[in-house]
Amino acid sequence: MAELQDRRQINSLIEPTPQTPAPGSRTTTLAVEGMTCASCVRRVERSLSKVPGVAEASVNLATERATVTFAPDETTLADLIGAVEKAGYGAEEVAAAPAPVVTATGEYEPDAESVRRQRDLVRRRNTLVLGIALSIPVIVLSMFFMNRFPGENWLLLALTTPIWAYVGWDFHRTALRVVRHFGANMDVLVSLGSTAAFLMSVVVTIWPDVVGMTTFYDTTALIVTLIYLGKYLEARAKGQTSEAIKRLAGLRANVAHVVRGGRELDLPLEQVVVGDELVVRPGEKIPTDGVVLSGSSPVDESMLTGESLPVEKSAGETVIGATINQTGMLRVRATRVGSETTLAGIIRMVEQAQGSKAPIQRLADTVSGIFVPAVLVIALLAFMGWTVAGYVFGFAPQGVAEGMAVTSPWIVALVAAIAVLVVACPCALGLATPTAIMVGTGQGAEQGVLIKGGESLERIEAVNAVVLDKTGTITRGKPELIDVVVAPDAALTEDELLRLAAGAESASEHPLAWAIVEGAQARGILPATPVERFAAIPGGGIEARIAGHDLFIGTRRLMAEHGFETTDIEDTLTPLEAAGKTAMLVAVDGAVAGILGVADTVKVGSVEAVARLQARGIAVWMITGDNGRTAQSVAEQVGIPANNVLAEVLPDQKAMQVKRLQADGAVVAFAGDGINDAPALAQADIGIAMGTGTDVAMETADIALVKGNLRSLVTALALSRATMRKSRQNLFWAFAYNTVLIPIAIASPAIPFLRETAPIFAAAAMALSSVTVVTNSLSLRRFSRKRESSAVPVAQ
Repeated sequence: MAELQDRRQINSLIEPTPQTPAPGSRTTTLAVEGMTCASCVRRVERSLSKVPGVAEASVNLATERATVTFAPDETTLADLIGAVEKAGYGAEEVAAAPAPVVTATGEYEPDAESVRRQRDLVRRRNTLVLGIALSIPVIVLSMFFMNRFPGENWLLLALTTPIWAYVGWDFHRTALRVVRHFGANMDVLVSLGSTAAFLMSVVVTIWPDVVGMTTFYDTTALIVTLIYLGKYLEARAKGQTSEAIKRLAGLRANVAHVVRGGRELDLPLEQVVVGDELVVRPGEKIPTDGVVLSGSSPVDESMLTGESLPVEKSAGETVIGATINQTGMLRVRATRVGSETTLAGIIRMVEQAQGSKAPIQRLADTVSGIFVPAVLVIALLAFMGWTVAGYVFGFAPQGVAEGMAVTSPWIVALVAAIAVLVVACPCALGLATPTAIMVGTGQGAEQGVLIKGGESLERIEAVNAVVLDKTGTITRGKPELIDVVVAPDAALTEDELLRLAAGAESASEHPLAWAIVEGAQARGILPATPVERFAAIPGGGIEARIAGHDLFIGTRRLMAEHGFETTDIEDTLTPLEAAGKTAMLVAVDGAVAGILGVADTVKVGSVEAVARLQARGIAVWMITGDNGRTAQSVAEQVGIPANNVLAEVLPDQKAMQVKRLQADGAVVAFAGDGINDAPALAQADIGIAMGTGTDVAMETADIALVKGNLRSLVTALALSRATMRKSRQNLFWAFAYNTVLIPIAIASPAIPFLRETAPIFAAAAMALSSVTVVTNSLSLRRFSRKRESSAVPVAQ
């Protein structure tokens, strides 16, 4: 029964969270084709936002998706796709994932998206191989055999043309599409730079006496090939950022044993319907969410909670699809199938988070929106400046190129302009934060921390105060029998006292009664029978006759009303009450025979979590509606200062207490699990719902801790900091790269070793920047909760 109650939170995981509360609005996801940099993201977002009825448009470069919330009565899907196409890109709606197809070997066939990505990677790889194969002889001829034999330039033209036209076609095609709609992006820079170098070389080859003998075929080849290499590595790395979702999807069972018409059938998972009776044998995965009809067995739920210890399941308790049955046979009634299962809900939440955008990324998108046009202007100014320096002031750097006419400074200027165009491609800006968020949220999902978006991930990093609800967050939220004390003159043992009390309480529905019954069973004591008489005394306790004994169980007041003397056990009773426990007196056959101490016990991991939060400089507060004595007792157990305890707080006052802390300058995270916590969860800068809580709490929160353990809160904080650290590193690299290299590219004609090779070095640097950013984000996959947590030792 307790396990069933503890699993209520599962329902909330399967419900998608709407991004916009506007009534009647619809949210759709578009796959956008042709985006290559942050300026593309900005352009698509602006185009979508201008469509009437669009409330919100968010574009993610790493996932190549656009999430749009709009009013269906004002605009249509066709209008949205048309807006994207008008911006110069392709778009189509992302269809719902079809049911998985199981092969003869029992494995899932790759979905359409995986197949498309794999085909694209194969195409890119083959194109890259061609580019490298043709670039090598171009470089060798240009470096070691320049002007050494007749027809050399024509040979270089024959080798370079496929590189420029075929390998570089992706850049040219997108550039033409964007320019046609009066835009500019990274592809425009690459295409313009490589085309300028190529066309100038063609002119030199055809009319060498007009402009000199120097060609830039090697520049063209290396610009295209190096940047294409970077895009290929980037595509491979972006595919790896979605590994978390693939691993989650791979947890599903392949086949279900379904009982229909008295026969057991092996059916594909997609044919299971709600209400089916399923047979789950030892070692098998539970096919779908359900309720145990019969049988008893430990179930490995580590895929959902991360906890290594199995959970005992028996009739009436819930089980989750993809968890593993261990030693016994279970018969399960399917309650949720397909896209409604817990696992599907987790995958959906992770996908939504990975497609979201952190506020820090908006800075990069805004900058990139004006960056590309500015680069075009800078390149033009560099060309004009060096041309004027050559013609007006007679300045032409010596040794610009062997055989170049001294009267052609415009060629020197063109080399500098090409270098500026190529080096300034803002690919890294667009990938800086989305890739880090994709990897970070995926890692969180694998460790039982479900983060609803990039904004939540960024906000939690700034938290400096955590308010913890007591019941269900710090404590288990369920009373438990702690003490069994026999009165000095009683003729009973502890086991005999508990046996009689459990037998009497077995007839009661009160939570404290169940705590006594379960406590006796946990100690291997069977409740006494039969219950000959039972009566509940409102506000006091119970009266019963069981196994020939008359019992009263309840408060001091109950004992006093029936004339029972409690003086002899006062020394034991007072400390129990001072510790915040509910002390229930037991009178047997006319005399007080003992005390049963019941309390809501502290969850495993709460002490450790509080210590680690405090070690990070975060103020930890506890809030509860309980009396001050009980609250202080729990706070003392977990290490929360007495001054940070907010007791006897009514449900509607919890949000006010959070607001008061915020008014004092604190960035507050609130962790709770109940319906009464929802206002406080919404008021806090970050709402954190415990996985053992209610649906309302889960839906209101920004982060859900599936394990219902406060140690996961420390994991969430550590993961947030690690992810945002990677984001800032990526953004610093992207901005610093352009800040340093653009001036160098402008001045390249005055730098001896860059006079001819500046565009080549620019291409290599640009490719390296994107690969560095994505690789840095992928290093988050090494994030370990154990490593992060072990930074602060905790005495147990």
